[in-house]
Amino acid sequence: MARSQHVTKAFPSVMATLAHNVLELKGHPFTISSGSFMIIRRLDPRTIAQSMPSLGTLLLDAVADGHSLGFVNGLDQDQLDAYWQGVAEEVGLGRRVLLAAEREGVLLGSIQLELCTKPNGHNRAEVQQLLVHCTARRSGIGMALMQALEIEALSLRRGLLFLDAAVGSGAEQLVQQSGYERVGELPEYACTPNGRWHATAIYYKTLFTRNRR
Repeated sequence: MARSQHVTKAFPSVMATLAHNVLELKGHPFTISSGSFMIIRRLDPRTIAQSMPSLGTLLLDAVADGHSLGFVNGLDQDQLDAYWQGVAEEVGLGRRVLLAAEREGVLLGSIQLELCTKPNGHNRAEVQQLLVHCTARRSGIGMALMQALEIEALSLRRGLLFLDAAVGSGAEQLVQQSGYERVGELPEYACTPNGRWHATAIYYKTLFTRNRR
């Protein structure tokens, strides 16, 4: 009982801090550095299916720009469709969250949260696949997506977030700016779309704790 009360007490204070910064992302306009407005929303299987062409374009853009996302050059339409259909299936099963950032109906970015489904792992979730279109980078969208995902994680009572980022990449810099703690590096963990192997850094962030210290 004491542990449950501790979670309940800690949770609202963290939520309030985040909500003060990015409450607008839950359905109200959010001003990005270009001066226009953006909406971040959570997609369900139906809206994922409706957004498949735009989601495919977003992923192709990232791969073409050399980002290490689990794909190599030569990604075709069948692979794109299979990937996003798989995401939609996991979203429908409650295993994954997909957020999309849009401006005037145009998809600019997305981010995913994979929820641990093991009975002893319901406190953790992995941040994955932060995508921002090349025409919209360095305008605050990546940071806004990271913050919005933390709100989703809190609503799902996931206190520990973790992720990996290519060492020295722009993604790693964003992760550091988002307040994640660096654990270490894994050498030659993955290769870029053009086949260059690189190290990856592991990060985590604690949103709330379940055990009293």
